[in-house]
Amino acid sequence: MKLVYKGKTKDIYELKNGNYMMKFKDDMTGEDGVFDPGANTVGLTVEGVGREGIRVTKFFFDILRDRGIKTHYVDSNLEDATMEVYPATAFGKGIEVICRYKAVGSFMRRYGLYAVEGQDLDSYVEITLKDDDRNDPLITKDALRMLDITTDAEYDEIVGMTKEICGIIKEVLAENGLTLYDIKLEFGRLANGEVVLIDEISGGNMRVYKDDQYVDPFELSKYIFK
Repeated sequence: MKLVYKGKTKDIYELKNGNYMMKFKDDMTGEDGVFDPGANTVGLTVEGVGREGIRVTKFFFDILRDRGIKTHYVDSNLEDATMEVYPATAFGKGIEVICRYKAVGSFMRRYGLYAVEGQDLDSYVEITLKDDDRNDPLITKDALRMLDITTDAEYDEIVGMTKEICGIIKEVLAENGLTLYDIKLEFGRLANGEVVLIDEISGGNMRVYKDDQYVDPFELSKYIFK
């Protein structure tokens, strides 16, 4: 296998069949040993986090496949913490799509003059650019079009898919007594131009609570796989 990308929490290899393999690592984003899903640096390493991430990701991708949602997912190996995916290109140099159900975190830092901590939000979707040097700035639909990152139609499709996908994830978590506060997704284009969900769906991508208590990302599976 040929290493094509070395990331903070995953490495990507090219397979002989033309697909790619994502290797989940035990590294987590954060600072000074404290986990932070929005951080741009590796802050800690926890043994088993990679296998935890692929286990939860497989669980949700299988559900989305059954629901007819388009993703890049092909197959996975839980023991090796790897996932085979179809090749997909990023929008620009990468965008992140956040769906919010509660006013917390960076939402409160920006809109605290109007928002109340923890207030309900109606599947609020925002898009940021993957840009460590500029702290992943927010970007609007018009700017995405003007900068030739997405078309208006692609933007609308991404927002629509985000609300549908996150609604499914929220529903599944609720069935297990968990409340989804917010979640971060990524999208890309397949070779035929089709917009699909890419990357992962794990505890490290979402903020989840159990009875008003925050659930650590690496403990999410103990609530899902009972």
